[in-house]
Amino acid sequence: MGVFSKINRFREAGEQANVNNVSRFGEPARSLFTKAKVFTLHKHIEITDGNENVVYTADSKVISLHDKTDISDASGAHVAHIERKFFTLHERHMVTMADGTYFEVSNEFFHIIKDITNIEGLGWTLKGNIIGLNFELYDRDDSVIAVIGQKFLSIHDKYCVDIYKPEHERTVVAILVTLQHMIRDRSSAAAAGSSGGGSN
Repeated sequence: MGVFSKINRFREAGEQANVNNVSRFGEPARSLFTKAKVFTLHKHIEITDGNENVVYTADSKVISLHDKTDISDASGAHVAHIERKFFTLHERHMVTMADGTYFEVSNEFFHIIKDITNIEGLGWTLKGNIIGLNFELYDRDDSVIAVIGQKFLSIHDKYCVDIYKPEHERTVVAILVTLQHMIRDRSSAAAAGSSGGGSN
């Protein structure tokens, strides 16, 4: 579906790049795929390459006010640490890369059709379509870095990311994991609000 669809650009490992991505940006330099597993006390995300080899993992405690997450590469080396900023009106996560680079991913309001999320500290912008579950990451010169697609109706929270600037791969992975947490938090808040409204 993702290969041919211009609405949702998710695809499985081994499939060709999405036709819309290729027509707009060309063939990606590299593509990665994620699958999240939620346990009682931890959330584990595996990021694999096109051959389904695990290249990164992300682990976080589900029961945590600050939603702390650590990303490692296949050798176990530290890649990034992510924390949710708790006392804020914005959706904001703080990211510290292994080399000391620090940035924040934030969004004041998620709109129905299109989101624009700032990557403060890098000058990058994340533009997204919640309905289509597609997100595009641009640098400060408005040049595409990566395109992210989420699978419709997946109980495993699957994503794929086509990377066009491989020198930024680890930062893209950190942003991808952060985005997954932001979407999960929003879904949980919406479910809680719906549940609360239905009980009145």
